[in-house]
Amino acid sequence: MGKKGKNEKNGSSVNEKTEKKLRKIQDDITESRKKYIKLISKLAKMDVEDYILKDREGNDVKLSEMFGDKENLIVIHNMGKACSYCTLWADGFSGITYFMEKKTAFVLVSPDAPEVQKEFADSRGWKFKMYSGAGSTFIKDMGYYTDAGSYWPGVSVFHKDGNGKITRISKDFFGPGDFYSSPWHFFDLLPEEKENKEK
Repeated sequence: MGKKGKNEKNGSSVNEKTEKKLRKIQDDITESRKKYIKLISKLAKMDVEDYILKDREGNDVKLSEMFGDKENLIVIHNMGKACSYCTLWADGFSGITYFMEKKTAFVLVSPDAPEVQKEFADSRGWKFKMYSGAGSTFIKDMGYYTDAGSYWPGVSVFHKDGNGKITRISKDFFGPGDFYSSPWHFFDLLPEEKENKEK
């Protein structure tokens, strides 16, 4: 009994220390995330013109109109139908669109032509509004098109004041393991694959 009780006490002590370490790591992640957003928001800030994009029917839509009755607008920069990763992200965003639109305007922009967007979005059952950046400098001006001729996925956040002035107030880029696509965090919980262990 005495030996068992001692082992249980030692085990409890180890667990408490481990939980304390975990809480510290979680707090560090939270604080680092706050610092990251603050810094990248400084880089993102810029006055923005009222770009004209195309909706899924091919109609002209001003950036200012995408705000609807909201002061803020989140624009997802999607690389288009050809990018399977961007499709993974967008499938996830479709599931949270209802909740996002309660707080902010929420849309997706890609370089695909309107008819391509419409067909692909319908096949995926996407619920968010989509706009085409084809023929506009919007995607490039926001920093999601490189001089090498390739697109980057990410997000821009815009604010429109009472006078209609539009300012980008934050941005970020997407990639495996980021904060914007939940499957990666579930994958992290799975056992490490054999080929990765051997590296």
